[in-house]
Amino acid sequence: MQTTVVGNYPKIPNRPRPARLRNAINKRDRGDLANEELAAIEDEVTGEVIEEQIAAGVDVVTDGQVRWDDDQTYVARRMAGVEIGGLQRYLDTNTYYRQPEITGAIKFKEPVLAAAWQFAQERSSRPVKAIVPGPYTLAALSADKHYGGREKLALALAEALRGEVDALITAGCKHVQVNDPVIVFNKGDYGTFHKAITKLLDGLSGAETGVYTWFGDCAGILPQMQELPCDVIGLDFAAGPGNWEALESATFEKKLGAGIVDARNTRLETAAEVAESVKRLSDAIAAERLYVNPSCGLEYLPREAAFEKLKVMAEGARRAEGVTA
Repeated sequence: MQTTVVGNYPKIPNRPRPARLRNAINKRDRGDLANEELAAIEDEVTGEVIEEQIAAGVDVVTDGQVRWDDDQTYVARRMAGVEIGGLQRYLDTNTYYRQPEITGAIKFKEPVLAAAWQFAQERSSRPVKAIVPGPYTLAALSADKHYGGREKLALALAEALRGEVDALITAGCKHVQVNDPVIVFNKGDYGTFHKAITKLLDGLSGAETGVYTWFGDCAGILPQMQELPCDVIGLDFAAGPGNWEALESATFEKKLGAGIVDARNTRLETAAEVAESVKRLSDAIAAERLYVNPSCGLEYLPREAAFEKLKVMAEGARRAEGVTA
């Protein structure tokens, strides 16, 4: 059993620490700060959030997606055939993303994620997991002005994103996570999702790959997801309680990313609650195939609350294994 995170981490600390990154972005937007100066501050904050995850006891960390404005545009804006449009609400949250507009044929130009992953891994004493936007979710959240159909768009995005994954593995990344949550809202379109993930990940070697969902359950499609060419499937047990029954009624052969700590609620779980959830999961899946993680990215929480949740999560996982701190 290992602990991990799902992707993003709060970039902005609560008071009394200064919000250096937010201030730097504002200055850059006004033309008072060069992009290189902003990048240096992003480097510093990336190092900070990696240190916090490690201090909390997380086994496999991320770079916190500090450089990302949202889950969609960081990679999409660097593809050929994509322009970035206006703000749209992200699913059922109070956060927003700038909508990618597909104006031409999608093409991979050059890797974006590999250099950022290398930077993070050089500053981490623990494995750093790379995050890749999922092709189905990216297609669903984009304005398609070229392909005329979600399947064509999702497959084109998968082909372009494969360039990112290949570059990450070449750079030495051993954990690659694909964030593709929209399928929990569009289960009737599972065939398109499956084709896109297969195009993205099929035939890969050299890294453990995972596909993560959140904000709902995978009831009804979890058996088919066992056929995806990935090693880990991530499920949100906080917003998707139906995942409990789906897991318990299926033969689960992959590793499970178990989102049992609520990443959208400031209520702090107890280590005993986490341990109880882990023990319930152990009825369906062996501990060596289990990742314990938050239900989704942590950026919906205050920075201090996120840190405390990770500490409790790590302690609860240790308790479930019978290990005392």
